[in-house]
Amino acid sequence: MSSGEASANKASEMKQAHEEGKAKKAVAGGHAAGDRPYHHGDLRRAILTAALDVIAAEGPSALSLRDLARRAGVSHAAPAHHFKDRAGLLTAIAAEGFGLLATALGEAADLKEAGVRYVRFARENPAHFQVMFTPELLRSGDLELATARALAGDALRTAVGAVPPEGRGTDARLAGVAAWSLAHGFATLLLGHNLDGPVGDQDPEEVFRELAAMLFRHGG
Repeated sequence: MSSGEASANKASEMKQAHEEGKAKKAVAGGHAAGDRPYHHGDLRRAILTAALDVIAAEGPSALSLRDLARRAGVSHAAPAHHFKDRAGLLTAIAAEGFGLLATALGEAADLKEAGVRYVRFARENPAHFQVMFTPELLRSGDLELATARALAGDALRTAVGAVPPEGRGTDARLAGVAAWSLAHGFATLLLGHNLDGPVGDQDPEEVFRELAAMLFRHGG
């Protein structure tokens, strides 16, 4: 082997060793000087998940970007890189929630089932549900939030529009408000354990179906 080839091989080995060293530091949670803290996987998702856990356990007021960074194992500046501030993080959570809700409502066969899916969404996503309807915590002009909220509203209006006028009255807009109020009110009371007595051991979704049938005679 020539001296040139030996030098090239040596340089290649040194580069490989350097890259392996950086990888080991990253897996261990460290980072080289000047590099961003390493986080394997989706950091944005990890921060959102940690935030949802905190909200579900302690409410939105307990959120701290510094605490979330600690939970995710990254520098305290990392959450701000993705969300800028606490309001940005909560807005992202609300936007995600409305997107999930829009999908759930869109899959319903009729208005009554749309209400059931609304209640189910709230039960399965209590942290999202808390944040979505607390506008003072959110950036009102956020495009992603506005779009997701509009999609959810469109899905509800579509379900209401499919009910014949004799089953919902002549004012479809008011019928939509009534349907939303029933589903949202029931879900809110349920999550707050205010219906533990009336619902008891019954399936909350079945209870809601009975309530919906009382309001919308031909709702599905």
